[in-house]
Amino acid sequence: MIILVGTGHVFDLVSDLNNFFDMKKPDIICVELDKDRYNILSMRNHDSTRFFNLRKDVPLLYKLFMRFQEKTAKKYGVNPGDEMLAAIDYAQLNQIPYEFIDVNAQELYDGLIRSLSTFEKIKLSILAVSLTVFGWYFNSRKNIDKELERLDENFDKNMEKMQASYPIIKKLVLDDRNEHMAKKIMKLKDKYINIVACVGDGHVVGISRILKSNNIKFEIMRLRSLITN
Repeated sequence: MIILVGTGHVFDLVSDLNNFFDMKKPDIICVELDKDRYNILSMRNHDSTRFFNLRKDVPLLYKLFMRFQEKTAKKYGVNPGDEMLAAIDYAQLNQIPYEFIDVNAQELYDGLIRSLSTFEKIKLSILAVSLTVFGWYFNSRKNIDKELERLDENFDKNMEKMQASYPIIKKLVLDDRNEHMAKKIMKLKDKYINIVACVGDGHVVGISRILKSNNIKFEIMRLRSLITN
């Protein structure tokens, strides 16, 4: 059985994921990371000086979004991506195979920048700056929880809005990655029986549709359910 677990990069999900893994006893754990990004996240915890030196070379636009995500994560006492590291830690501790299923983050960013028009780059820059300057509103836990509930209830409408405003971003950041991760998961089902795939909650619907279109049985655990269980 394939189980898609919706996670959030800014939430403290370590104990929730560990309990879920204990209950489901996966044969393999898949994570929404590529190997290079995993190495960088691991460096943050083991070699902070080198990690922050690497950040200096990160493009400004990407850095702005990172800062917003980091500020949000602090509300929950975590760093962005801690839940993915926790999933890998669990796999290593329990001698369970794990698989990186995401596209290479650097290649994704480079491809995105090349694909955007000048106008789209300006729109994206304005959004990044707005989040950085006015992020105090979104960074309250109350508003984060409200936004999470709103996104769950209106997922298709929000995707339509994103398609209208940022069609290239939606294709590269969501649709293409959903396709990539779904194919990696489907390939593993010939070797493993119980597969748990931890992906950002925004990817659950898209990957589910791909699995369903290929007549593959699966279960889902959405982020809100994971937190409240």
